[in-house]
Amino acid sequence: MTATTGARNLITDVPGLLVGNAQDARVKSGVTVLTADHPFVCGINVMGGAPGSRETELLAPDKTVAQVDALVLSGGSALGLDACSGVANAMRAQGRGFRVGVWNITIIPGAIIFDMGNGGNKDWPENPFAAMGAQALAAAAQTFDLGTIGAGTGATTATLKGGLGSASITLPSSHTVGALVVVNALGSATVGDGSHFWAAPFEIGNEFGGLGVASDYPETHVPKTKLAAHMNTTIGIVATDATLDKGQCTRLATAAQDGYARALVPSHTPMDGDLIFALSTADKPLGHPIADTLTLGHAAATCMARAIARAVFAASAAPDDTLPTWAGRFG
Repeated sequence: MTATTGARNLITDVPGLLVGNAQDARVKSGVTVLTADHPFVCGINVMGGAPGSRETELLAPDKTVAQVDALVLSGGSALGLDACSGVANAMRAQGRGFRVGVWNITIIPGAIIFDMGNGGNKDWPENPFAAMGAQALAAAAQTFDLGTIGAGTGATTATLKGGLGSASITLPSSHTVGALVVVNALGSATVGDGSHFWAAPFEIGNEFGGLGVASDYPETHVPKTKLAAHMNTTIGIVATDATLDKGQCTRLATAAQDGYARALVPSHTPMDGDLIFALSTADKPLGHPIADTLTLGHAAATCMARAIARAVFAASAAPDDTLPTWAGRFG
């Protein structure tokens, strides 16, 4: 048996997962929420030098909380962390959360990108991200669009608009791995000034154009980057139905960072807040713990690389854009 994409080629090919998006075109920013029909185990790995996050320390393997109910990816820089509050309040109303005695505490980890300089109107009278968080949660479904939507609404890369991307793979072990990512990188997803993606060796079918690998690689030691080097960060989630504990989820998140390095040049810079959450729905035990965890980690990295390219490939134009889309530039 060979590895194939899931039916939707989205992170929601992992059974039980749902993704919702909400955005404000005027603000040119938005929120993406991943949730599930039951709490899930979660870990995290941070490799960027400028991360922005909430409730992530408790995901360490030695911390008490074992499971969470949702993860939030948001625009808005530090102000966007308020999206987690909107999701937490909505989930608490649903009776979801971490029980402490008679109290129900909703713990919603999240991360943000810096998309403040993308041409949108950020002079809002009231922080809009809590409301967008609740709206994204309410919109959670098995299918969702890619590109300029949710937390990817205002995302950019060095040369093109970024966006929201996703991909999945079903392994010979029958385990499924999926990736979800907001691409707002300091670096570039494409090689030089051309249309070919750095992630091309990992493409399945024509999921981001089917162009194959580039034939020419201009100066690779001095890569293209954004002129405004502070407006960055790629944030993502990898998920699997394999039964993993928090330590194994942390290792999965670490392995998935290779996907950033394969699809974005440069990645993990001092001006990026690159981080990845990894979750397990714990529906399928590992048949061969050592071999399976190795394969899951590699699949997480390749899925993430594909999801990054799909985000840029799917981006759509909007008024006041500061950069072209891939489709607008290369057709």
